[in-house]
Amino acid sequence: MGNIVYITRRETFAAAHRLFKPELSDEENFKMFGKCSNPNWHGHNYTLEVVAAGEVNPETGFVLDIQKLKEVIRENVISKVDHKNLNIDTDFMKGLNPTSENITIAIWDQLKNKIPDGKLYSVKLYETENNFFEYKGE
Repeated sequence: MGNIVYITRRETFAAAHRLFKPELSDEENFKMFGKCSNPNWHGHNYTLEVVAAGEVNPETGFVLDIQKLKEVIRENVISKVDHKNLNIDTDFMKGLNPTSENITIAIWDQLKNKIPDGKLYSVKLYETENNFFEYKGE
């Protein structure tokens, strides 16, 4: 195996969500999830980092065309989450409690078979400047 290079594409999106379990009362949800269980939703300005890995193609000098990576991320993720309610508007979040952990895994699942060259290495989701979540398909 040759030299592996890791390429990161950063995108941002704004989305609302509510952490809750439908079988619990509002009081029980608040006890479990705190203010993140506000019945009227709350939102974040997320930063998403998608890392692809692979060997450099000697013909192009690229692991992959980063413009194509951008298009894949925007088509399969950003267009479905930006300025949306993750609980009700986002098809790939249906039936999931939209914790940042679950969002990160769901984004991975949206991208894992769509990277044009190389392979998906990791998905990192920044919920705030202090809180981020990373998934590597493990």
